[in-house]
Amino acid sequence: MATLTTRTGEVAYVQTGAGRPVVLLHATLHDRHDFDPIVEALARRRRVVAVDWPGHGESQSTDSVTGPLLADVLDDIVDALDLEDIVLIGNSVGGSAAARLAITRPELVRGLVLVNTGGFVPNTPFTAAFCRLMGTEAVTRRVMPRFVRAYMKAQTPSDESIVARAVARARTADGVRTAASLWRSFATPEYDLRDRAHRITAPTLIIWGDRDPTLSPRIGRATQQAIPGSALHVLHTGHVVFSSDPTGFMRVVEPFLEGVDAQATTPSG
Repeated sequence: MATLTTRTGEVAYVQTGAGRPVVLLHATLHDRHDFDPIVEALARRRRVVAVDWPGHGESQSTDSVTGPLLADVLDDIVDALDLEDIVLIGNSVGGSAAARLAITRPELVRGLVLVNTGGFVPNTPFTAAFCRLMGTEAVTRRVMPRFVRAYMKAQTPSDESIVARAVARARTADGVRTAASLWRSFATPEYDLRDRAHRITAPTLIIWGDRDPTLSPRIGRATQQAIPGSALHVLHTGHVVFSSDPTGFMRVVEPFLEGVDAQATTPSG
């Protein structure tokens, strides 16, 4: 494990392999180990960077973690590691951070893989009320351990490990503060990327686990419609598709990455 300095403090990451950088960005209360089932396959031909968000995994804790703040931290990570020509694979809040980088710094982003992503959920009165409720620490403390199990729909040993780590984190004071702060931020205008999604020019693959009760395939379809030229693939999993079905996930992702590579090496004009 290595660390780098961001605006929130020290952030932990690991990297392996060589070639085009692929950056892996995890969900709320999760950590970089969510991606363990696919790292080896990705690293055969690419430089893989897996990050622990602030307040998660082995990264330094910080106050008031929000979705927009994590997107800001991603800017810091990209600059600190001097990354360019990047493919981003983001799950949940990690997907929203990845998509925002593609919007604000399109020259750096070669491709996007968004997995049950946040940032594209309509801000209805219901969703706003739900996020406010989940953003109340007393509710977060009681609900998040059960909520993790519900959205994971664990079906592999890796899934079970993710549940154990996320539930353990949800039972700590730092975990409660982090999760509650993130949930409150999900209802803010700054987190909503829908009116900026048309600015995403990088090839985009959207992958959705249709057993996720928190983000239905309807949100996946709406995300595809919002991002020009994007493609949507649905797999029969919960929220963390690449852990529940790594073979199925890579079967979809590898051709996409090969296409990104081919496009990058094709002379223009």
